[in-house]
Amino acid sequence: MGKIRIGFGYDVHRFAEKRDLWLGGVKLPYEKGLKGHSDADVLIHALCDSLLGAVNARNIGYYFPDTDVAFKNIDSKIILQKTMEIVRSKGYELGNVDVTICTEKPKLNPFIPQMQSCLAKIMEVEENDVSIKATTSEKMGFIGREEGIAAYATALVIKNDRPDAD
Repeated sequence: MGKIRIGFGYDVHRFAEKRDLWLGGVKLPYEKGLKGHSDADVLIHALCDSLLGAVNARNIGYYFPDTDVAFKNIDSKIILQKTMEIVRSKGYELGNVDVTICTEKPKLNPFIPQMQSCLAKIMEVEENDVSIKATTSEKMGFIGREEGIAAYATALVIKNDRPDAD
């Protein structure tokens, strides 16, 4: 077995009117979306930062700056796909990821299997390697006031034992 590394990611986005709500690559039925330069998929953004951190490759803002018009309204699934290319270019494969989404509304449990399936397909791993959990902040803080959503992610990566790996 190769070298094992972990990474941690965190992201937060404010709710916004007249935007679609994307979480884990899935469009959810909700009256508000999240504000952001991209589609503001807070789950994927935290996940990408955990993956990039695990391979010591900075963060998504380095590769996809919100000052670059080329990334305006970009689908975060594309960001995740590019992030996995970076992870693999460093000679690592994904072991597993564990994500927690914190929001009062909408209720996310019915959508978690679809999110897991979507993310597993993009990252080219088994669905069982993608853990997603939802929680609230018990009505406290900006999340409790339903002003936005936060996401926390941890990723475990394993160095390839192949001789041609970086």
